[in-house]
Amino acid sequence: MTAPKLFQPTCVGGLALDNRIIIAPMCQYSAVDGCMTDWHQIHLGHLALSGAALLTIEATAVVPGGRISYADVGLYDDATQAAMAKVLDSIRRHSDMPIAIQLSHAGRKASSNLPWLGGKQIPPADANGWQTAAPSALGFADTDNPPVALDREALAQLVDAFASAARRAATLGIDAVQLHGAHGYLLHQFLSPLSNQREDEYGGSLENRMRFPLEVFDAVRGTFPADKPVTMRVSGTDWVEGGWDIGQTIAFAQALEERGCSAIHVSSGGLDPRQQIPVGPNYQVPLARAVKQATALPVVAVGLITEPEQAEAIVATGDADMIALARTILYDPRWPWHAAAELGAQVTAPNQYLRSQPRRFRDLLQGR
Repeated sequence: MTAPKLFQPTCVGGLALDNRIIIAPMCQYSAVDGCMTDWHQIHLGHLALSGAALLTIEATAVVPGGRISYADVGLYDDATQAAMAKVLDSIRRHSDMPIAIQLSHAGRKASSNLPWLGGKQIPPADANGWQTAAPSALGFADTDNPPVALDREALAQLVDAFASAARRAATLGIDAVQLHGAHGYLLHQFLSPLSNQREDEYGGSLENRMRFPLEVFDAVRGTFPADKPVTMRVSGTDWVEGGWDIGQTIAFAQALEERGCSAIHVSSGGLDPRQQIPVGPNYQVPLARAVKQATALPVVAVGLITEPEQAEAIVATGDADMIALARTILYDPRWPWHAAAELGAQVTAPNQYLRSQPRRFRDLLQGR
């Protein structure tokens, strides 16, 4: 029998993947001064034993002010690099799963509290808060302290910061970089006309609004090893009239493709509190399908993908090349095992776990 498409190998920008299941970046809000902690070792370590094809480190700030919260991970100095190296060294002793990192800047959504403490913006004068920066001096919420509009010098410094973080990622042996251009964070803020109201060469037309995110991509692509992939995560739509939409997303994806982008991960929303999202299974898949039909880029679909047959249908019909799991794999860290069992496939597992497979699935797990 032909193996399920979900469990057929693929390749992204020279990186070989065992199957089509990607572990999406998921913020843990558990860092100290940008440095990973033992929590990250536990969290990422057990996901690295899941049988998925690729593990993506959470949104990682390229400067301290780019963190979503005071407890976010960064990769902007020797201390944050050393902390990440310690976690990665531990994981690699027990897993050969490729590891990617999502590089990010939160823009006007920075200086926020932890989600379990309400998640609202912390004012600059308060402990754990700071002045945010963005394309324009427009806050995310009406109650937020307005961000400072970034001038050209600040933009050039941020391009350098993204490149520097990519260089540190390469030093750490990370296998791929994903740039965070989704969910209302800085690169998305430049793309959307709702958050970008600049009157210079970085605002106004679609070409101008794409300029800064493309400058960041070019700098990272020029810095990260050429044989390793650089990808982008985008919001396919703001779900707000007059905002960023799928037509503009396709234009951006085509520009990325011309510049050597290795893949695109299509999510949605996060930019404006007025968003009206029709949440349900596969609700973002049409966005991924539209990008896939308009480009030759490998496309990752994400969002309320919870069932093995559902995931198989997405890749088997060609709506996307891969699927990404976030909350689904937090709830069930062995989801790839269970999907392989249901679909009649096989996954790699630690030798220590081989005896765990039920008798009816004798060929489910293969050792490393």
